Amino acid sequence: MFPRRTFLKTLAATTLVPSLRAASDPFRFRYVLASALYGEMPLETILPEVAKAGCSAIDIWGKVHGNQREQITEMGDDAFAALLTKYGVKLGVSTRYPLGPFRLQEEMAWVKKLGGKMIVVGISGPKNPEGAEAKAAIQKFFEDMKPHAEKAGELGVTIAIENHGNSTLSHPDSLRYFAEFNRSQALGIAFAPHHLHQWSEQIPALIRDLGAKQLPFVYFQEHSEGSQKKMPKEIELQQLPGFGGGLDYRPIVKALSDIRFTGEVEIFMHPTPRGVPILPTAAEITAAVNKSRTYIEKCIAEVLS
Repeated sequence: MFPRRTFLKTLAATTLVPSLRAASDPFRFRYVLASALYGEMPLETILPEVAKAGCSAIDIWGKVHGNQREQITEMGDDAFAALLTKYGVKLGVSTRYPLGPFRLQEEMAWVKKLGGKMIVVGISGPKNPEGAEAKAAIQKFFEDMKPHAEKAGELGVTIAIENHGNSTLSHPDSLRYFAEFNRSQALGIAFAPHHLHQWSEQIPALIRDLGAKQLPFVYFQEHSEGSQKKMPKEIELQQLPGFGGGLDYRPIVKALSDIRFTGEVEIFMHPTPRGVPILPTAAEITAAVNKSRTYIEKCIAEVLS
């Protein structure tokens, strides 16, 4: 493990996107709505829910979690753009795990064309490395990502890499090495607390170690057995903040406030099986998102009062 002093010194020297929020501004989150929450419902059904859910933009998912990306391919970009205009919605994020980090050239151009600014994807490399192995794996990843990060920078698109279980970006060591070695303004972490459940007590400190410049995207989701196997709906829904899952979001919100976080946040959960809506109707799904959002906003009020 590298010395904390060295890490902090290196991180401070890293030139990344400057914070967009002045110190005097009230702290708030910018929410994006995941199309996958609605299963394979039509975009015409989902897009009106964005504003109702208190979100500023849509995150488009494809199979197997949803099929909205495939819907767009079928209808064409112009038709999708017309739907965005019709419902006053912005494209915020394209979540494209099947592509991996090295096949994003066309997707980056597509996101730019439609006015989006971010792609969320996984990482390549060894599973769950720690210590020196994590350091070497993350260094190799950044070397391999150079041409892709350069292209993303040219387009003004951010590639957010999720810290996913059983991946190279899984152990807290690998996340900290990501922050130490990241030199690109166009790369960051899609921070997923549910994949850090083994180290849940470290999450607030980890957020502070990473800093806002490394965190363009944060999931509000927690670990639950219901994400991996069929369980009663009330258990499955415990992945959502405020549904009794047990994760205290107040220290997490406080840490995000302390680093003056400026990225996007997404209230999210996985249904079992994948690809189905988390609840039967769009209205019920949006109500669940709003229940979680109300809980998160209550946490903000409590920790910042």
